[in-house]
Order: sequence, then C-alpha cells, then structure tokens
Amino acid sequence: MKHSVDNRTQVIVRHLALPALLIMVWQLWALNLPAGSPAPSPVKVVQTFGELLSKGSLISATVQSMGRVLMGFAMASVLGIILGLLMGSSRAMRENLDPIIESFRPIAPMAILPIAILWLGTGTPTALAIVAYASFFPVVVNTVHGVSHVDRKLILAARTMGISQWTILTRVVLPGALPSILLGTRLAMGVAWTAIIAAELAVGAKSGGGGSGGIGQMMFVFYAYNIDLNAIVVCMTVVGLVALCIDQIFRVLEKRLIPWRQEV
Repeated sequence: MKHSVDNRTQVIVRHLALPALLIMVWQLWALNLPAGSPAPSPVKVVQTFGELLSKGSLISATVQSMGRVLMGFAMASVLGIILGLLMGSSRAMRENLDPIIESFRPIAPMAILPIAILWLGTGTPTALAIVAYASFFPVVVNTVHGVSHVDRKLILAARTMGISQWTILTRVVLPGALPSILLGTRLAMGVAWTAIIAAELAVGAKSGGGGSGGIGQMMFVFYAYNIDLNAIVVCMTVVGLVALCIDQIFRVLEKRLIPWRQEV
C-alpha cells in the first residue's frame, strides 16, 4: 500500500513539475515589468479568479457553455452513430453518402457561422448548430471505420445461425466497432468544446456582447469592453481545465467499456 501511494505521489509531482516551473518563470517576468502594466501575472490571475468565482459569473458562464456542448454533442453522436452503422453495414449507403460527408467535412465549423446567425439568430440555437456540426464528422467517420473493420467471419457465422439483421447489428457489429466509436466520440467532444468557445466569441461580437452568454462571450466582453487580460487568462485556464477533465472522463469510460484494449 505504501509503495502504491509513493508511486502515485511521484506521478503527481512529475505532472506538476513543468507547469509549476513555467508559472514561476512567468511570475518572475511579471515582477520586472513597469508599475501599472496591464500584462497578466499569476498572482493577479489568481486574484481575478477568486473575484469571478465569488460573483458566480464564471461558474454560470462555464455551465451554460457546457450545457450547449452536451446538447450539441448528444445530437451529433446519435445521428453520427446511427448513420455510421448504416454506412458501415451497407455498401450502397456508403457509396451514396460518403461523397456528401467528405465534401462537407473539410469545411470549418466557423465557416458556417454567418449562415447559422442569419437563420437562427445570435442565441443558443446557433451555438448548438455549430457544436453539432463540428461533432458530427469525427463520430460518423470513426463509426464507419469501426464497422467496416469488424471481423466478417463473425457476421457470416451469425447469419448462418439464422440471426436477424437487427440482432447482428446490435450484438455483433456494434460491440466490434465500439473502440472506434468511443474514439470518435472522444475526439468529437474535444472538437465540440473548442467550437463552442469560438462560436460564443464570434456570436458575442455579432451581438455587441449582449446575446448568447457562455464563457466564450465572457472572454469577448473582457477583451472588447473591459480590456482585462487577467480575466481573459482565467477564462483560458478554465477552458483548458474543463477540456482536460472531459478527456479524462472519456479515458475512464474507455477503460470501463473496453477493458481488453490496453494503451501503450
């Protein structure tokens, strides 16, 4: 037990060593700046973080952005997995739909933002549309890849035993494609979190800083109206920490759902 605790402590120290060193260098650089400089420093960032936390605005904005991400991600995942299973199982569907998907996939989510604003306004529907669009492609592409690489012998064996196509799809194909599907959803969630911040920044600019809320628009307000660099760094730090937590959650899910897959 003691050996396990020691190993865990060493891992934590190893992971925190480089960030701590960088923060120390940053603080030393900030101390040498002229008095009254607006440049952010670790001490000022921590103070600003405490102020935003006490007001509740930081938590509220983060929760609002996270809610949009989860809704958009859920819509994209359901559609992407269903479509990916059908495309991976049917050559005709794959040949018909693949050119359409591959034509839209290179188009960046922010490229459709002007159309989304014109159609949906500067509120939550636009943010959801951007998130769903960004999330859809990693899910569907990885699902198709996973289904197409399921061992055909298993499918043929199931057919020879008279098992229905639906049962084959849910009991043979889906479990076989699960590692690729989980990889696709993990990538999609990361893309979704990036997209919501960019969308809220842009929507905030279009709405004059008044419309959609979220941590992305909070960053826009601090940049365009308050010129508070310390608050912007706080928002950037929260965005990074949330992204790290999301990725760790998906790693845990992968270990629970596909324990036979070992990471190198």
